Amino acid sequence: MSLSDWLARGWLQKHRPDRRETQDLFAIVDRDMTDAQVEGISADTRLSIAYNAALQLAVAALAASGFRPGREAHHYRAIQSLRFTVGLDADVVDQLDGFRRKRNISDYERAGGVSEYEAREMLVLAKMLREKVASWIRGNHPELM
Repeated sequence: MSLSDWLARGWLQKHRPDRRETQDLFAIVDRDMTDAQVEGISADTRLSIAYNAALQLAVAALAASGFRPGREAHHYRAIQSLRFTVGLDADVVDQLDGFRRKRNISDYERAGGVSEYEAREMLVLAKMLREKVASWIRGNHPELM
């Protein structure tokens, strides 16, 4: 399976990336990673904010590749696309997808299900992903950085 296969299935749409879009997405990422470290807010919220940073990084890498996720399963497809865009290991993608599910539960079903450890781990993952995506874009699409 490839991003071209995903496009053929209607899971992605063609997209023309530009520098401003990349800068705006990285500004969201940096804001969210800062906000995810604020003490005094719940672990649920910190995980959700850090997850959003990671999601925007996945969207940035996908956009740099000339695509954007379709409406159906937007978050899932963006996260899974990291295997094809930046070559993220399957184990890390699976970990990120686990946090996606955890975030959905804490945002839509019940409060208090996220531990302090999980919130910190999601932030660590977002920070690692920021470095990986920024490096990948600089190396493969320098005009966007």
